[in-house]
Amino acid sequence: MISRHRPVRFQNRHDAGEQLAARLDHAHLHAPVVLALPRGGVPVGYEIALALDAPLDVFVARKVGAPGRRELGIGAIAEGGVVVADAEMLRTLGVSSARFDQLADAERAELSRRVRLYRGERALPDLADHDVVLADDGLATGITAEAALRSLRGRGARRLLLAVPAAAPESAARLTGLADEVVCVIAPIDFVAVGKWYDDFDQTSDEEVLRLLAAAGQPRTAAAKRSNSPGMSGPDG
Repeated sequence: MISRHRPVRFQNRHDAGEQLAARLDHAHLHAPVVLALPRGGVPVGYEIALALDAPLDVFVARKVGAPGRRELGIGAIAEGGVVVADAEMLRTLGVSSARFDQLADAERAELSRRVRLYRGERALPDLADHDVVLADDGLATGITAEAALRSLRGRGARRLLLAVPAAAPESAARLTGLADEVVCVIAPIDFVAVGKWYDDFDQTSDEEVLRLLAAAGQPRTAAAKRSNSPGMSGPDG
């Protein structure tokens, strides 16, 4: 369900999550499980889980940035070993397959760190016979969400929904082929960037992710207990 109504703004990720949760009322979800893409997707997912009275956990995916332009996604990796490359971007930027593999390898260390910190030895929830809501704070190119959806698709979910407050229309339309449904509050033609639609789009810290997971009932991991400097690693997303 992609809304192209008059664009709204979100105060912050929690406000965005509340508005997004209201859009999920129609979905008639069966035994929903909410998985959030850290870090920015976790405050959004927390509000959805609260509204749905559903369990919340993280599912970790990482954007692979272009050489010298880390913010420009040319691919993504996700838990389970899934790798997605944007072949058109690689051609346009002249990035070889070997160079892309090097960049993806560099992101795997951060992906593993986040899994250890946020989930530790805790396994992902059993998704069989559950409707799974994958939440993020927005959809620009959609490459990170694509990697996550591809990984989740083989895990037995009854239905797989991608839920984001704001989305680039072309990215939302493309990912309807991977998710059973894409749900967003707005998909404005003049999208430009996710942060444009938020009053407060400050980076979400590791500490905030851990606090929200604990509030949702997840035990604190051993890595989190050992961590003395949460939120110090890399850009959000």
